Amino acid sequence: MLSGMPDLTTIKVSRSLRERISRDAAQRGVTAAALLGELLDSYEREQRFAAVGKAYAESPDVGYAEETGAWDAAIADGLAE
Repeated sequence: MLSGMPDLTTIKVSRSLRERISRDAAQRGVTAAALLGELLDSYEREQRFAAVGKAYAESPDVGYAEETGAWDAAIADGLAE
């Protein structure tokens, strides 16, 4: 490998998926690799939050469920973010 060159590889995806990735990356003004990285980062973050939420939900601490219920109701109040 040449010095300074990134360690690249390929993945096999359907043509339609490749086109979707390319289109969405272009719309965001990023490379396909950057888009995939952003999407994977977001997915992994959601998974971590889901795991934390599950752990808290399974906790015997009733106060947490009451407090998060109030927050969930506030989030669903219909106000713009």
